[in-house]
Amino acid sequence: MFNDLKKTFGAFIEETKVFLIEREFIVDEKSLETPLWNLELALLEGDVALPVAEDIVQSVRTELLGTTRKWRTDLDEILKDALRKAIADVFTANCFDFDEYIEKVEKPENIVFVGVNGTGKTTTIAKIAHHLANGGYSVIMASGDTFRAGATEQIDKHAEQLGIKLIKHQHGADPAAVIYDAIQYAKARQKDIVLSDTAGRMHTNINLMDQLKKICRVTDPGLVIFVDEATAGNDAVERAKQFNDAIGINGSILTKVDVDAKGGAALSIAFITGKPILFLGTGQKYDDLSKFKPDWLLNRLFGG
Repeated sequence: MFNDLKKTFGAFIEETKVFLIEREFIVDEKSLETPLWNLELALLEGDVALPVAEDIVQSVRTELLGTTRKWRTDLDEILKDALRKAIADVFTANCFDFDEYIEKVEKPENIVFVGVNGTGKTTTIAKIAHHLANGGYSVIMASGDTFRAGATEQIDKHAEQLGIKLIKHQHGADPAAVIYDAIQYAKARQKDIVLSDTAGRMHTNINLMDQLKKICRVTDPGLVIFVDEATAGNDAVERAKQFNDAIGINGSILTKVDVDAKGGAALSIAFITGKPILFLGTGQKYDDLSKFKPDWLLNRLFGG
């Protein structure tokens, strides 16, 4: 994204009033005005939400304002390093290791997955089941999506392919009851993890959101994980905020990062919710799941 800023950096010295002190210059407010404006535009083009972009830019301004730099310093690198630090700080503040958590948590642990329709939530659950099974954990899945026609059949197919037990009820059943039964099954048979699917719902659907609140109240999940597409940009950010405000999520998984995702949604969701990005979905196979690392986002935003 910095290609569009080259001219700005090149004109940095000419456009600014700087004070020369023994072949050094002091970065003042005027010297930052144009490059920071272009930086904010570049962040927005990278799918970073406006309030997040503004806060990141303010962080960069605070980092640089009043500092003394060598006259021949590469101004491109000055701004780039400050931006990297600002972005890294967001993820450092929201650090969480899913595998470490699973290792230490009391079993059985119930993990509830939430999100809107069509974002790959059910496939993501299957990927997490595969990931945990490979780690030596015993896993069962709960079909808490009793609302959508064909939902149970979809997760049942994944369960069959993975050789994992699925707890399910009839279409239209109380999803909280399905998940509760799955937890009781896990306790009776000493299973480690319950992965609970829920009906995809828009954050504006009050009835379905109330149903989700009931699920969390009745089944008391250890983790509530929000799933959305990395390519959804600001729509995903708004949905994450609404789900977090309604039920309190513990982290997010972004799918379809292999479909030319710019990466801004990951930064925005982590910033807006104050919760970590846990995994990235990188394809349709069960192994196409990667633990989130800030370097992935930095490389997306910086173009490598």
